[in-house]
Amino acid sequence: MRPVEVNRLSVAESADRYVELVRAKVSTGALSMSTAEVYARDVATFVRLAGERVVLDDMTGEDVDAVLLAFARKPDGRRAGRDGEGGQSASSQARFRRSVSALFKHAVLAGWVQINPMAAATVTARERGGLRAERRALTREQAQGLIGAARELGGDGADGGTPAGGAASGAGRARRRDQRTESRDGLIVLMLSTIGPRVSELVRANVEDFYTNDGVRYWRIFGKGGRTRDVPLPGDVARALEEYLARGRGDSPDKALLLSWRGRRLARGDVQAVIDRVQRRVEPDRRRSVTPHGLRHTTATHLLADAVDMDAVRRVLGHSDLATLGRYRDELPGELEVAMRSHPLLRGPSASG
Repeated sequence: MRPVEVNRLSVAESADRYVELVRAKVSTGALSMSTAEVYARDVATFVRLAGERVVLDDMTGEDVDAVLLAFARKPDGRRAGRDGEGGQSASSQARFRRSVSALFKHAVLAGWVQINPMAAATVTARERGGLRAERRALTREQAQGLIGAARELGGDGADGGTPAGGAASGAGRARRRDQRTESRDGLIVLMLSTIGPRVSELVRANVEDFYTNDGVRYWRIFGKGGRTRDVPLPGDVARALEEYLARGRGDSPDKALLLSWRGRRLARGDVQAVIDRVQRRVEPDRRRSVTPHGLRHTTATHLLADAVDMDAVRRVLGHSDLATLGRYRDELPGELEVAMRSHPLLRGPSASG
């Protein structure tokens, strides 16, 4: 049975007690010395990433997600690339998640936490690709929070001001070029959240792929199998695009729409970091980790939930078959209740009837 009162230990205190227990199992033969040291090393890393003074019982699923993803991006000297930026291997990420899960499982039994936050964590371990947030749609509130943060970035990127809620990095000091990516980041999140392109389509986009017809801004997307589709941009996205082209992109001979701070085409692997940066500007109660593909799910889910024609959604996403939409349609909280409250067969007769 769970103890009546939770012992509100800090992360560091609970980790010390847990590691002591793990090492005690070596003497009984329940664990090998090497396995115990792996647990101890992972738990020590967890403490550094979560914060020593944080109360273990106060950690939520979102907090665990942040720790897991931070570990996944933590440089690993054994496999660093030429720039020394190599992250953890998929096997290391999966092992770290198992170690954290074991810590919280013991914490529940020991009375250090009321509810195991691993149950609410959305970051899962994969055999290939390591730890990733689940590819599921954001709720309307979560999506609107992310889009709201992305909208704000247009103004920040335009004037070089301090991000909302952030502290100035130095009064009166000019910002370096690598710090002026706000309008680009906002545009990326707006496009992913409202149009739902594949990451490859997004980073492959060139400035010349955007055109205006009868006052409407379009994006000619080059998709899978050599197929193209022309998608009209929502008004907010079109304005963010113009702002970025006019004041955020900078001069570069590269024809790519999205540029790194070095003036080169943005890489696919950089897009997740952009989403995470924008997410940090969202109110905590509306924030959830999401992948670029999860934002593609978000686009499909909310367009279909709002009764947008299925064929129109298919064309926006670039699918050749309507049946494929089923994979991108996620459930939303309270969706069935809303559908039953507005049942078309129970509405009053129309005025023309």
